[in-house]
Amino acid sequence: MRLYLASTSPARLATLRSSGIEPVVVPSEVDEDAAVAAAEAEAGGPLSPEDMVLLLARAKAEAVLTPEMDGLVLGGDSAFVLDGVTYGKPHTPDVAWQRWQLQRGRTGKLYSGHWLIDHTGGSTRSAIGEVTVADVTFSADISDQELEAYISSGEPLKVAGAFTIDSLGAAFIERIEGDPSTVVGVSVPAVRRMANQLGVFWPQLWNN
Repeated sequence: MRLYLASTSPARLATLRSSGIEPVVVPSEVDEDAAVAAAEAEAGGPLSPEDMVLLLARAKAEAVLTPEMDGLVLGGDSAFVLDGVTYGKPHTPDVAWQRWQLQRGRTGKLYSGHWLIDHTGGSTRSAIGEVTVADVTFSADISDQELEAYISSGEPLKVAGAFTIDSLGAAFIERIEGDPSTVVGVSVPAVRRMANQLGVFWPQLWNN
């Protein structure tokens, strides 16, 4: 059984590989801001973090779907919430610096949305979504010099919350409460549950 990953995230790819799955990577080019804005206009207000990450995970999975695919198609999205404010990717060093000044020594929630489409046999049979959440506590003794070096690496600019758990950012995380792979951006236990609900035996996806 083939798994198509609608993401170019190295962390998601590495996590799936370590779980025995070599997915087919299919980049998704969804305009995330436009998708969220349209959904909020329809809803008449801001989306919850859970609704937002699930919306974008679904949009990404559906955007890459083609008739030629034969297998499962997985889309994912993540957001970090601190003090009730939802944060995505910072994109710039100044924004990443501001985020870290807020979250150093604090605990926030990382939400990861997943959307899995059963497109076996060349047609969509069914689909399912799930959102997982983990509490992330950052070390209180991180120096400004360490943060400057971390932000200069470029790593935090491209990830939700301006941090990673599987690379340079791991040194600044005090503890995780919840599934660690949620913080990476793809909860492997959640993907297994969804695959099972679609009638797919998880070991069928092991191919590396």
